[in-house]
Amino acid sequence: MLAPNDPELHQSISAAGLAGSWRLAAGRALSLRLRSAGVLQITQGQAWVTLNERTRGHGVESGDHFLGPGQQLPVRAGRHLVIESLDQAPVHFEWLPALTLPFPLSHGTVALVRPLADLARAAALAGRALLQLLLGLGAYLAAGLLPFRRR
Repeated sequence: MLAPNDPELHQSISAAGLAGSWRLAAGRALSLRLRSAGVLQITQGQAWVTLNERTRGHGVESGDHFLGPGQQLPVRAGRHLVIESLDQAPVHFEWLPALTLPFPLSHGTVALVRPLADLARAAALAGRALLQLLLGLGAYLAAGLLPFRRR
């Protein structure tokens, strides 16, 4: 199973719902088939990213992108992305899946993706915590351990 910051991350996987921080060891490549749009952000190291775009030239025009720390690459749904380290050091990156946005994903909208993804994760965590609290309270009441019993 894949886990964030896994030093052996090198498998071909589907990136739907793959939000999080990841570490890709030097000498490894990661192949992602993206079902949903999102943003790839490099947090540490140098990455060589190839998208299955139509070849129109050299470098960026051919689908090859060279990214360093802090750089982001918006990626549309349906793309095949391959990422690997450019040097002998691991590359650390984040995948931020786009939420359903009423506008296309571009470099201008990248600044919106992270806060929206963070809010979605926070809402999910808050919902799970509330559910666990209610289940715990229900078990507590069922056991008859009320701290505020009527006398």
